[in-house]
Amino acid sequence: MDLTWEKSLPSDLLVRWPKTLSGEPEKAVFLCNCKALDLSDELRINMLEAYGIPCLRDYPGNGSFGKVVLGMSGQGTDIYVPESKLEEARSLCAAEPEEPEQ
Repeated sequence: MDLTWEKSLPSDLLVRWPKTLSGEPEKAVFLCNCKALDLSDELRINMLEAYGIPCLRDYPGNGSFGKVVLGMSGQGTDIYVPESKLEEARSLCAAEPEEPEQ
């Protein structure tokens, strides 16, 4: 992810994003890639946000174009979280219930 990402953050996310001792936004680290077909990306982001973990979305490849034209990215959504919240986010994602087999 581009290191100048913080310049394009929405102001509400920038306020919630943890800061370093120097007052700069913490580094964003990759959490996972979710496919958008079943809205798992939206559900995961909403769950993390509910637990106080701010999330950044990135649409890999030409995904931003697909998101605009089709309403979803063909390559899914990359989710990034603050470095200090990575382990907590991983444990929350691991605790998600598995889909029952049909």
